[in-house]
Amino acid sequence: MDPVSRSSQRMRFGAFDVDAHSGELRKNGRKIKLQDQPFQVLLLLLEHSGEVVTREELRQKLWPEDTFVDFDVGLNSAVKKLREALGDSADSPRFIETLPRRGYRFLLSVETAEPRAFGAPVKSIAVLPLENLSGEASQEYFADGMTDALITSLAQISALRVISRTSVMRYKGARTALPEIARELNVEAVVEGTVLRVGERVRIHAQLIDARTDTHLWAEKYERPLGDILVLQSELAQAIAAEIRVRLTPQEQARLAGARLVDPKAYDTYLMGRLHWNRRTREGIEKGLQYFRKSLERDPSYAQAYAGVADCYNMLAYWGWDAPGEVFPAAKDAALRALEIEETLGEAHTTLAWVLILYEWDWEGAARELKRALQLNPGYPTTHQCYGHYYAYLGRHKEAQACVTRTLELDPLSLIMNSNAAFMHYYAQQFQWAREQAEKTVEIEESFTPSHLCLGWVHEQAGRVDKAVGEFDRAIALSGGSPLSRAALGRMLAMSGRCTEAHDIADELEELRGKRYVSAYYLAFLYAGLRETDKALCWLEKAREERSAWAVMMKVDPKFAELHGEPRFHELLRRIGLEG
Repeated sequence: MDPVSRSSQRMRFGAFDVDAHSGELRKNGRKIKLQDQPFQVLLLLLEHSGEVVTREELRQKLWPEDTFVDFDVGLNSAVKKLREALGDSADSPRFIETLPRRGYRFLLSVETAEPRAFGAPVKSIAVLPLENLSGEASQEYFADGMTDALITSLAQISALRVISRTSVMRYKGARTALPEIARELNVEAVVEGTVLRVGERVRIHAQLIDARTDTHLWAEKYERPLGDILVLQSELAQAIAAEIRVRLTPQEQARLAGARLVDPKAYDTYLMGRLHWNRRTREGIEKGLQYFRKSLERDPSYAQAYAGVADCYNMLAYWGWDAPGEVFPAAKDAALRALEIEETLGEAHTTLAWVLILYEWDWEGAARELKRALQLNPGYPTTHQCYGHYYAYLGRHKEAQACVTRTLELDPLSLIMNSNAAFMHYYAQQFQWAREQAEKTVEIEESFTPSHLCLGWVHEQAGRVDKAVGEFDRAIALSGGSPLSRAALGRMLAMSGRCTEAHDIADELEELRGKRYVSAYYLAFLYAGLRETDKALCWLEKAREERSAWAVMMKVDPKFAELHGEPRFHELLRRIGLEG
């Protein structure tokens, strides 16, 4: 049999596929872990399949004379690991035959295939979680942060749909075949790779695969000082764009080429902040805020860390964990500081837009910031989410739904985006769609509180009392008794005739307001459920005065439908800018 040339980048035998360029072994499309030395042994055996490869040939090619290791121990260990990866046995070999004191022979025939070029430019891509090669669980946050950063860089390319972090992270550690992942995420290409951090240096190996044909197209290794990491991420994004033949606008080229150096410790602390932020719990947000502040102490000119601070403050206000007057101004200050340092940071424009919508009711200013954010980072799903809220609160539901559709294209498995879609349907009074979307979110993650709240309100609209109460009870349990969940239950109890229990909850929440922030908006919809119109309007007025983040929802919130005939209600809308 003629030897297989090492220039053949891809080789196949049985259910296995070997890519010499990227250093990968796959079985039925699934990647098999294999260290470099066993992989090099495999390549040499495949190149001479059917022939004896002597131990001396292996030593000369893979263990040079200046390598200070025990050759026999090293070779035996490499062959053992190779057999384990292939599921082979030395006693009953299917792949690798041992010839005592001579060497080894690969038993199967080997097919070769050169990489094929893309048939058409790629318009959609997913970056799978980069594998942490350090072997230390404490470094997982760094690998995840590298994944997130590469996604963010690629998402700036307007001609490319890039799946967001929260959806791809569901495949972390999974053994799902690449074509199946691509089908689930509806993408044409996939990027995967590894990351290794050693001291103040980082090594990344990335590769690009055409998911339509499961064909390897490109691979590259990079090693840089940690301070160069932002530059490295931009170079990676540009290299991938070139390989998939995506045309960059001059502005996109300038932004990717303009990546700056960053203090390594500031960057490391920033990644820890995003790790906690992405948990989206109060504890996670508060820890994230601490890490972002530490990052800024190290590097006061780090714009992304300021954007992280602003994101934390916005979230604390939106979910009523802190008083809006205390945290929204701080969020605005941080977002403006980020933009003062780096005006082209699209995420910071989006964060500022949230403040302008939820706190300042500056609708023109919010639209301006969102438009700029989309120009700078069209693949950032949170910008489309924010635009959806902007349109929904103004009653422009068709435009809001278009934004919702885009968020799910970019982040199809995200709890945040799926529950957001359910709420947008609820505000548009598309209750059946809202129910289906909320149920889908529960299927993704049963313990996500917002999806249970939305389901409860949808059941409330349909008069399904027991189901609504069950969902609100579940939301209370999951949230640790949040005032929002308790107010939702109180409203449902009131509407089902259990007014004494509803008043008890209202009294508890009013008492709690004396100890900590509880949004007046919650009490407003509870009293609306009790049919106490005057109290409901009074609490809505308080919500406007305290600038509750949810006050902007009152025009489209079905819980206030019976107040639409009240002049005081329309005056409130006018003062918020929701009516002319």
